[in-house]
Amino acid sequence: MSEVTLIKIAGPDKPGISLSATALLAECDVNVLDIGQAVIHNNLALGILAETATHIDRPALFARLTSKLESMGMSIEFDSVNPNEYESWIHEQGKPRHIVTLLVRKVQAKHICAVTELVASHGLNIDKITRLSGRVPLEKETEQSKACVEFSLRGELADEQVVRRSLLELATTLNIDIAYQEDDMFRRNRRLVVFDMDSTLIEAEVIDELAKVAGVGEQVSTITESAMRGEIDFNESFRRRVALLKGLEESALEQVANQLRLTEGAETLMMTLKSLGYKTAILSGGFSYFGNRLRDKLGFDYVYANELDIKDGLVTGEVTGQIVDGNRKAELLKDIARRENIALQQVIAVGDGANDLPMLSIAGLGIAFRAKPLVKASARQAISNLGLDSILYLLGISDRERLAARS
Repeated sequence: MSEVTLIKIAGPDKPGISLSATALLAECDVNVLDIGQAVIHNNLALGILAETATHIDRPALFARLTSKLESMGMSIEFDSVNPNEYESWIHEQGKPRHIVTLLVRKVQAKHICAVTELVASHGLNIDKITRLSGRVPLEKETEQSKACVEFSLRGELADEQVVRRSLLELATTLNIDIAYQEDDMFRRNRRLVVFDMDSTLIEAEVIDELAKVAGVGEQVSTITESAMRGEIDFNESFRRRVALLKGLEESALEQVANQLRLTEGAETLMMTLKSLGYKTAILSGGFSYFGNRLRDKLGFDYVYANELDIKDGLVTGEVTGQIVDGNRKAELLKDIARRENIALQQVIAVGDGANDLPMLSIAGLGIAFRAKPLVKASARQAISNLGLDSILYLLGISDRERLAARS
């Protein structure tokens, strides 16, 4: 027979705490059933679930531990674990695991409170709470500051869709982003990321910018918004918009390209993905001229977009080849994944419009980024308040790991 004890150690963090505790336990051949340690603002909390044989003089061992650790400025407690409680804990490990990620510019207590309240209401237990974002000095807070807290959860879900709807409602109410994922083997094993371009990688709809130069901006913008909301067929709207560009000089493409701004976090995200060996692609209902410019700037592996027909230096009002609509994007995603021998569960798709929904729905991780309401409500994940680099948090990649990967 044996006895199980939870040893709780806390106090100012310093080298040698874990060593001192485990060295004394090792002398008595103690088995470590579980162990966890965290440091918050230079304060350490260490828990050890220890199994000791009945012949061990436990009071003497615990007295030695107390003397040693208190001499190092630490407090220590010993809680005996009932055999039935231990068996119940063992059975818990077979329950499904989940990840909820809180994304916000600055974490407030009300955010943590709201998430934990929702989690509890669905009968889930929190195993671990981790800050993935870096430490930001108070005086350095900016409009592009970002913070991320990850909750590792355990328990059975009665209805996953109900949980997702609850999280979306909470995110909308508090003006934050909350993502839910199953904690499975694919989460940190993604290998391909595909992006929409307009209003995703860049902060504009290129066809609208070209239309402004052509003097038909208002007409094209109206059609674009209707298409992105899913009110009219993408192919029909696209042909109508392109037709309005007839007669535009070819030089306008470079003029517009030079004025385009990358979306917040795009460069950071791409540098990190490339350093980690991800394959990346642009699947755009926009134009290949602009997609190729982004490929050259950011290093994308694939670019698929529409080819604007130009003759004698003027836009003809037509496109050549098959239009890249929503269904085509999904087909291209699957084609690239097959070519790279990557499972669909290992694919991330990112987009903002209704024509992105087909690819978002088949990817292992589909993210509606700063998306229209219809798309945000339909996608499994949504990011509306932070930049593209916050996608790294959904992969469990901390700021520290990101910086290490790029060094």
